[in-house]
Amino acid sequence: MAMLAPALTIARYTVLEALRSRLLWLFVLAACAGAGLAGFLQQLALTESGAVQAALLAAVLRLASVFLLAAFIVTSMAREAADKGLELLLALPMPRWAYLLGKLLGYAALAAVPAVLFGALMSAFAAPAASALWAASLLGELWIMAAFSLLCAASLQQALPALAATGGFYVLARTVGSLQLLAHGPQAGPSWPRQTMAGAVDVLALLLPRLDDFTRTEWLLYATGSWHAAAHIAAQTAIYVTLLASCALCDFYRRNI
Repeated sequence: MAMLAPALTIARYTVLEALRSRLLWLFVLAACAGAGLAGFLQQLALTESGAVQAALLAAVLRLASVFLLAAFIVTSMAREAADKGLELLLALPMPRWAYLLGKLLGYAALAAVPAVLFGALMSAFAAPAASALWAASLLGELWIMAAFSLLCAASLQQALPALAATGGFYVLARTVGSLQLLAHGPQAGPSWPRQTMAGAVDVLALLLPRLDDFTRTEWLLYATGSWHAAAHIAAQTAIYVTLLASCALCDFYRRNI
């Protein structure tokens, strides 16, 4: 336990930094804005207005939580590097892995805030069990994105490239399933450029997490979620968080700070 004390201290101060940066208020503001937008669009729907409202609200909350958390991680790491805070921390008798582990634990704790808050909000529009599964899946999605944002921020050391890489990763992980369907569809044809492209998409799908399986809206609308889906998501979360954290740790030890 004594070995984890520096990591827990880093995690505590990471959460305090988020509180002072008003990140939690931004999550609350995003929930209010999403509810207002969904309520407005519900009035425009001709049929199934409740389902339209729940689907739009779920999509807005998922995107807002990923964007706000990734933006905080990247800008926080970039600011700490610019202020020489990283050098100051590493000058202390503390291994580098404790610093990264503390950051990851702090960001994981912060990710629980939108997952719980938005899950509670969605329970007003869907069954409580379906909302709980949706919230747990959102937490896994946020943990993966937090680990990738930490990797980008620690490796690229610049806010804009790190944010662009994080956004590209999220879009690809969300759409790689659809890209596979398009690449192997009947209109693809037997030509070698299309087959090459289909092979490249398959390789990409093997490397990326299947975030399109996470936080599915139909769980809320039709209660199609199951414990099997939850176990699949938990396994993906554990694998990718471990891989991404290991990559960040390797790069962190490699750098001359």
